[in-house]
Order: sequence, then C-alpha cells, then structure tokens
Amino acid sequence: MTVAGFDRAALEAHAVEVAPLLLGAVLTHATPEGVVAVRLTEVEAYSGLGEDPGSHAHRGRTPRNAVMFGEAGRLYTYFTYGMHTCANVVTGAPGTAGGVLLRGGEVVDGLELARSRRAAARKDVDLARGPARLASALGIALADGGADLLGEGDLALRPGEPLPAAAVATGPRVGVSGPGGDASAFPWRFWITDDPTVSQYRRAVPRRRAAG
Repeated sequence: MTVAGFDRAALEAHAVEVAPLLLGAVLTHATPEGVVAVRLTEVEAYSGLGEDPGSHAHRGRTPRNAVMFGEAGRLYTYFTYGMHTCANVVTGAPGTAGGVLLRGGEVVDGLELARSRRAAARKDVDLARGPARLASALGIALADGGADLLGEGDLALRPGEPLPAAAVATGPRVGVSGPGGDASAFPWRFWITDDPTVSQYRRAVPRRRAAG
C-alpha cells in the first residue's frame, strides 16, 4: 500500500533519475524514544548488475545486498567500517538492483532526540551531515533493512517541495575508489546547492597493503 506521497512506480526508474527527486523529501522514523524527521539535502545514485562498479550489486545478488534486487521504496542498510549504518532507498524494477544512498540532511523534527543520539555534533547542521550521521540521528539500525518506506510503518518517506533545476548540483560520489569514482563517468552525487548540511567532498584514498 502506498500512502500519500511517492508513487512506487516513480521509484522504479533508474537510480540516477530517482536521486534528484529525493532532494527535499522528508524521511521520518518513529521509535519508542520519539520521532525524528530529516529533510534530505544530499544523495548518491548507485546502479548494479555490471553497470556500476561502485555499487554493492555490481557482481550480482548476495545475502547482503538482496534487498537492492527487490521492490522499489524499500530501505537498504549496510555497515561501513564495521560500525556505522548507512541508509539507502531501493530504486528500479525488481531484479535490476538500484539504490540511492542518503548522504545528508536537515533535522526538521525531533531535534532534541537527534542531539542525544549525536552528542558529538558541535552544531545542529552536523547532526545528519554524512550518511552514517544521518542514520544515527534517525535511529536507523542495520535490522531496519527491508522496511517499506512507502507504507504505514515506523519509517516513512514523503516528498517535499519541488526544487528548481538550478537548486540541484551534481558531481562525483564521495569515497568511491576505482572506476566507480570516475567523475566524468559517474557524476551521480546530487545535492541542494549551498545547503549547509551537505557534506564536504573527499576523494577515495587507496588503501596501502602491509609489507611482508
């Protein structure tokens, strides 16, 4: 069932088409602690099945990425650095494996609860500035993966006010190494121009192998 908001069919488009549509949208999470809502200001598109070497689905379906191959509008979660959860919106038709990483946003409801979850943040603009911080501020855990963001559950994604094309900027994805980090081939990061909650761009640094 789709509650008033995003039409599931619209999210079945390619991730690059869906990503800018999510800018300005509001993701809300109701938990026993309370409700936090974040207005999305920065996202990244990821495809799969051989098209996008930066995607978790590039080499095919696994138990880890299975949600990406399913219904559009679901939440795909994963751990980064073995400790932080990141949140994605599944896109594309079932079987095509697309997703949009939620990279940054502004807390628009539940500010005090978000502050308690992100005690290290010095300013409110930093509460959800970065994908791991965004998930933390919203109280999203790895176990929330698979949740229907378009249904009547605790996690809900609703459209915001439409943005003019001039308000949307694009560029290379953050921290993606190898061919997937090619700025000319994959300018698949989208953000609201000059918004203070957008994270700073950092190129991926190749890891050095230990000598021996």
